Amino acid sequence: MAGYLTTHVLDTARGVPAEGLMIELYRIDGAARVLLKTLITNADGRTDEQILPAAEFEPGTYELLFHVGAYLDGTGPAGEPPRFLDLIPIRFGLSEASHYHVPLLLSPFGYSTYRGS
Repeated sequence: MAGYLTTHVLDTARGVPAEGLMIELYRIDGAARVLLKTLITNADGRTDEQILPAAEFEPGTYELLFHVGAYLDGTGPAGEPPRFLDLIPIRFGLSEASHYHVPLLLSPFGYSTYRGS
């Protein structure tokens, strides 16, 4: 089985998928943080392509950076600056060739994640 990475972002405050949210994928190499890809979530809160497809999969440490501040500003009242949540980094390791799914459950004042399937 080839390894690959996906995500799904749900806006739990509004009860809908988070459409139009920018996500950046970084590979962490020692002190270096290398941008690999920038994607936008679709109407289902997913990306149109795998974040890290099998052809590009390498074991290592990665980071997904979710640009939630801009998404939240576009979905309702912006509120008082500075916004409580703006950028959500999730750093994780990929150790073996399998499907890694990193969902984000989001609200204006909190979030959660886990390794999904």
